Amino acid sequence: MKKIITLLVIALLIISCKKDSENIVLPTKKAEPIRYDFGFRLNDFLVINDTIKSGDTFGSIIEKQNLNGKQVYDIVAKVKDTFDVRIVRIGKPYTMLLSKDKTKKLEYFIYQPDQLNYYVVNFRDSIVLASKKTKPVTLKRRTIAGELNGSLSETLHNEGASAALSSELIGIYKWSIDFFKSKKGDKFAVTFTERFINDSIYDGIDSLECAFFEYKGKNIYAFPFKQNASDKKTDYYDDEGKALKNFFLKAPLKSINITSKFSKSRFHPVQMRFKAHNGTDYAAPSGTPIMTTASGVVEKAGYSIGNGNYVKVKHDKTYATQYLHMSRILVRRGQHVTQGQTIGKVGSTGLATGPHVCYRFWKNGKQVDALKLKLPNSTPMDSKNKPRFIEFMTPLKRELDSVALLNNKN
Repeated sequence: MKKIITLLVIALLIISCKKDSENIVLPTKKAEPIRYDFGFRLNDFLVINDTIKSGDTFGSIIEKQNLNGKQVYDIVAKVKDTFDVRIVRIGKPYTMLLSKDKTKKLEYFIYQPDQLNYYVVNFRDSIVLASKKTKPVTLKRRTIAGELNGSLSETLHNEGASAALSSELIGIYKWSIDFFKSKKGDKFAVTFTERFINDSIYDGIDSLECAFFEYKGKNIYAFPFKQNASDKKTDYYDDEGKALKNFFLKAPLKSINITSKFSKSRFHPVQMRFKAHNGTDYAAPSGTPIMTTASGVVEKAGYSIGNGNYVKVKHDKTYATQYLHMSRILVRRGQHVTQGQTIGKVGSTGLATGPHVCYRFWKNGKQVDALKLKLPNSTPMDSKNKPRFIEFMTPLKRELDSVALLNNKN
């Protein structure tokens, strides 16, 4: 009887173990994610990513992949028309794709001179080939609306926009808005497109479609428009078709710090007497770039005891400007200069107590106060182009206004 009971227990244990084993789920090997880049399925290769270091050359890098000096020389000669190996620069990334078999043969070498472009050297075929390629670029459009809270760059940063957008807007509005005088709470809206490489890597601002900024209680709009299809540059106009760009910049420096204004009688800090001050002083660190406020021809460039190093630019029959006390002069007499071009560096040469630029302005041969002068605008919009501009501008303005209104309600 005991034997029968023992056999029944053993049988039950065997059945139970069998059922338990059937319920056990063995772990499966996790599939490797499929990765693509440069047009290759990277899973098919052994991938080596590195950057060019001091002393590296294309030849020295590939020579380490079981290639002798003669082979390297021949390869360089074959690819030089497409991939000049002398362009490789320290710090730039490169990728090598090797075969996965035991030979680990170099099959592709990829060099990236910048985020967008890359060179591929193909070792896979019997004839080594090189090609230059460009990664796919995606444009994404978006609109930001809000209120200034701090500087323009800080506000846009808080809205998830890059510093490039701030620079773009300042460049467009620099003739119309002094952002140093903008107030907290001033409203704005901007529609723009951004570039993304491979749909993921940010590559900057592609274009600015439209914008408005509240300034001194008024909305100043900006719409890009070419009056002629052949025009290379795009000008910006407000909602009435008036050009935002003035003939003159507001100041010869990017950052404005006025320390002394135009005056018929000012106490001269060096000569220690009262005399006329026929310019506007802008203080800045020594070496700060000085820009010409309008295009023209350099009439004078030299040195005098009072002015120090200076440049005078004649813009047309009516207007001329002068820039004093430079540490360096970067243009020569007779040279044509364009608006915003750096013509010298801030210094304290001549009769000056510290680094600054004294900006002088002539109208019809007489020195005048540039801050009080109503300066001319750029070429106005031709009346024949106005209907086309209105048709282009109206839906963009409506979109900006609606987004701004929605943002205010939120």
